[in-house]
Amino acid sequence: MDFLIDIPTLKNITYIISSVLFITGIKMLGKESTAVKGNFLSAVAMFIAVGITCIGLINPLVLFSGIFLGAIIGTFIALKVKMTSIPEMVALFNGFGGLATFLIAWSEFNNGPDSLFQAALVMLTLAIGGITFTGSLIAYGKLSEKINIAKTSIITKIFTTIFYISLAFLLYSIFITPFLLPNFEFFIVLLILVLLGGIGFVLPIGGGDMPVVISLLNSFSGIAAAFAGLLLFNNVLIVAGSLVGASGLILTVIMAKAMNRSISNILFVGYASSSSSSSSSEEQGEINPISVSDAYLILENASSVLIVPGYGMAVAQAQHTVRELGELLEENGTEVKYGIHPVAGRMPGHMNVLLAEANVSYDVLAEPDDVNPTMDVVDVAVVIGANDVVNPSATDEPGSPIYGMPIIEVHNARTVFVLKRSMSSGFAGVQNPLFFKSNTRMLFGDAKESISGLVSEFKD
Repeated sequence: MDFLIDIPTLKNITYIISSVLFITGIKMLGKESTAVKGNFLSAVAMFIAVGITCIGLINPLVLFSGIFLGAIIGTFIALKVKMTSIPEMVALFNGFGGLATFLIAWSEFNNGPDSLFQAALVMLTLAIGGITFTGSLIAYGKLSEKINIAKTSIITKIFTTIFYISLAFLLYSIFITPFLLPNFEFFIVLLILVLLGGIGFVLPIGGGDMPVVISLLNSFSGIAAAFAGLLLFNNVLIVAGSLVGASGLILTVIMAKAMNRSISNILFVGYASSSSSSSSSEEQGEINPISVSDAYLILENASSVLIVPGYGMAVAQAQHTVRELGELLEENGTEVKYGIHPVAGRMPGHMNVLLAEANVSYDVLAEPDDVNPTMDVVDVAVVIGANDVVNPSATDEPGSPIYGMPIIEVHNARTVFVLKRSMSSGFAGVQNPLFFKSNTRMLFGDAKESISGLVSEFKD
């Protein structure tokens, strides 16, 4: 009896195994205790899928040389990047995923699409991949503060116009010239338009909305990968792309709801759509500064403390010091929790990643809905570099640009410590009335130094 399996059958069986590993790995990412194993499992699934795909197609030496080179580059980036730069790295990874599918679509165009369906897939894959690539580069620039172009500038308006032109040209290509016209220049025009259109897609979006944009671009890269899988008749690429596309889109919707805004408002309107005196960056009263030693005396006598981290904690790389302060407070008999807002920081789950790196237990992390109902019995709320996500204008001032956005209502705590370098406003450009409330004390300076001072006071 012949038990030999031909290569196509072997590939399909391996694709099924890889798909199961992908699904299992993503499921394991949902828990802190299994997240590392889930990430490793997904990496193994990708390695197996790439390896089996290239059997019989290319020289094994070329295959493993490419895998080795990619592993070296990825390892170097992962080890070199700082935790504060994780959002930028994620943006770049999304971009290169889009670039890969963009090149696949280009290659398939050169092979010549032989059906209406395949022609439409080529153009859609090219458009989504190209927009994802250049859009992610702009997101990287905004997150790293290397790109700071006003929404009202002529440059932004030009690229935004090109974005809409690229969409119109794409629709024309699909419905008017469905077989791409054998004219190479026609295709090159579409190629250039979608690359420039990606710039126009992200450039007008404010820095405060970058976490949502990163999530959406991640979804785009997955959708483009799924389309590329359809082009190549590759089952595992379809499954992996669909998983990434669906999960990214779900996360985008969740984050938009956390800001009480629609996705269309985030992408095409932004905070500038509203105007109010509350959006001014001018101070609205007197502040009450506090020293580290005085803050220590209040914390020492507190029975409950809520720590609310924000991007300021990431910039100061203070997560380990924050964890140490939390442990000292618990040793002193204080109940300690961490209030995590879904859009705190500059990428989805930014604060969760930082606190997990510092070995803060997920059991003490709480979302706004969990802590807000009992905020009035919290003795001290310690806000570390957060701004918009604790701004009471979102609940108190109907004319505020961020009105309606769910926040962590620290202003209802008995005492609030706000750790900031200055009185500057957040990404939304909206002044925070919290700074001027009678129960708020401003602890100015580098967050890590301030918290280290509190730790030293407890130890002494």
